[in-house]
Amino acid sequence: MNERQRRLLLGVEARLLGHGGIRVVAQIAGVSETTVRRGVSDMEASAEPMTVGRVRRAGGGRIRAEEHDPGLVPALLGLVEPDERGDPCSPLRWTTKSLRHLAAELGRQGRTVSAMTVGRLLKANGFSLQATAKTLEGDQHPDRDAQFRYLNEQVKDHQAVGQPVISVDAKKKEQVGLLPMAGREWRPSGQPIQVEDHSFFAGPRVETVIPYGIYDMTTNTGWVNVGLDHDTAAFAVASIRAWWRARGRLDYPQATRLLITADAGGSNSYRYRLWKAELAAFAAEAGLTVTVCHFPPGTSKWNKIEHRLFSHITTNWRGRPLTSHEVVLNTIAATTTRTGLRVEAVLDHGTYPTGVAVSRDQLQALPITPHAEHGQWNYSIAPTGVATAPPSADQRTAARTQTLQLLADPRLTGMSTAELDALQARLAPAQAARSEQHRYVLRGGRRVATTGRSRSLLRGADEVLLTVLYLRQVCPQKVLCDLLGINPVTIGQAIKATRQLIDEQKISITPTVVRYFTRAEDLRAWITNAGPATHPPTLPARHPLTDPRLTGMNREALHALLQKLIVPYAAAIEERRHRQRGGERRLGTRAGVFRQKITDSDRILATVLYRRRVCGLDALAELFDVCRSTLRNAINDVLPVLDDRRITITPAQHR
Repeated sequence: MNERQRRLLLGVEARLLGHGGIRVVAQIAGVSETTVRRGVSDMEASAEPMTVGRVRRAGGGRIRAEEHDPGLVPALLGLVEPDERGDPCSPLRWTTKSLRHLAAELGRQGRTVSAMTVGRLLKANGFSLQATAKTLEGDQHPDRDAQFRYLNEQVKDHQAVGQPVISVDAKKKEQVGLLPMAGREWRPSGQPIQVEDHSFFAGPRVETVIPYGIYDMTTNTGWVNVGLDHDTAAFAVASIRAWWRARGRLDYPQATRLLITADAGGSNSYRYRLWKAELAAFAAEAGLTVTVCHFPPGTSKWNKIEHRLFSHITTNWRGRPLTSHEVVLNTIAATTTRTGLRVEAVLDHGTYPTGVAVSRDQLQALPITPHAEHGQWNYSIAPTGVATAPPSADQRTAARTQTLQLLADPRLTGMSTAELDALQARLAPAQAARSEQHRYVLRGGRRVATTGRSRSLLRGADEVLLTVLYLRQVCPQKVLCDLLGINPVTIGQAIKATRQLIDEQKISITPTVVRYFTRAEDLRAWITNAGPATHPPTLPARHPLTDPRLTGMNREALHALLQKLIVPYAAAIEERRHRQRGGERRLGTRAGVFRQKITDSDRILATVLYRRRVCGLDALAELFDVCRSTLRNAINDVLPVLDDRRITITPAQHR
């Protein structure tokens, strides 16, 4: 019975008992005498019956807030509606629109209302608590759907003939230690696992792991290579190589092809030359034709490995701190699904430094065939087709070490081996302090978790060697990049930082008279084939502008002239710039080394030819590959040096 029915029943019983019945019924039923008395009154009243579904008459109860203040609901909607519909100057536009904040803001507007009432009004007007929805994918490539269809056809074609098809990607880097992990796990009540209260710092040398996964679409098996170094293209291909050696060649003994589906970014990006070079080395080693199909940019969530392997691994280690490498491997290997997923995990102790570069010529020499359908995303790499197999990561590392040893030749550095070693030892403490200061600035003064592994391909001694060669003007940075196979940014930053230390300690590096080598092939050939001479040739014989018929002197005399003028010329330029900038130059700036496309010796040679009047200024600018104004400024700088030393240049008989 509802409230009214109970009240009428009590009134009937009290009426039947007569005098004193109201008190007796109230005591027996455990209700108020007023309730019984009101039931008697309702029964005796001759009022119209209640409307179906109502217990009380209309008009009873407390007046609702929206009835008392008709402007309450519009004011509330003005606070919570989207910005384009609400008030753009609302104080709550950039704050959390919680019920208490909304109630407080309405109170400041003179509308007294509680947080519970605000919640009731929002629900009545169609509002609810909602999170963000990941549905916007940005600008979609016009051929996105076509690439999806082509990729699907490639998968079907390979699977139809029993060829392996794998989906690859790198999982998020994880720190090893008693660190908080998202999610919850069943444990005895009141006994949670004790972990660090901050996940960004767990000690000065915390270990990190990088799981790189390979998911076999045909057999529904996963292989996770847990790396300890860096997520590079070399690491990605090394993971594929480890899977092939341990599982792939056993599951597919007759395989001649391999299809790899990968996203468009990360360590397996279609833009990375190193990714393709490492795949070419793997194809030659395994004897497979490797076909790679990349998902269009922004669509990596459609990659099978994301929702067939990685999602289940994340679910399996939720709420469980990864305290050791063994825990990481066992947790990954224990991942299963109802569809029969099996996963294997191995630990990779290899080193995969960043900054490795592959030149354009090396890339063009690889046996890569782009497909007719979106060749930048779809390409095949043959196991043969080149004279020599593409070098592996270990071979490139060995070649880099050998090249650094050759570059330490005293004929290039201008100092003996002992002097170079002494310079490297002198700068080593300053380099270590600089590295620590750089890390301190990057992390904003906080101590953060770090593996302690160097992120550079170059040691401190290597950086000193390259800086000496650069300051000596033996060759430009591009030649060093091609020789060592290192990214130009890595070499540029190393030279800049080391040069600053050299300037701080007031160490002088005397430049060579001319820039001898502008191509890596020339420098490598000279290093490997040069005779026992203690210095390089005075001037390259291949330089046509040093012909005695043009300069009016033999090459030995021209070399002596350049040696005589290059230091005074550099001093005069530095003196003029000191006046222009009003003080000493800032440490780490270029300060005249390769500040233009020609060196100081080239400027002096151009001035000699200009004084000889063998050709006009336009012809000289074209020969030195600079603009006319640059060459004019260079000649104007050299002429005072010639005049101060009373060096006469005899004009040529023929122009």
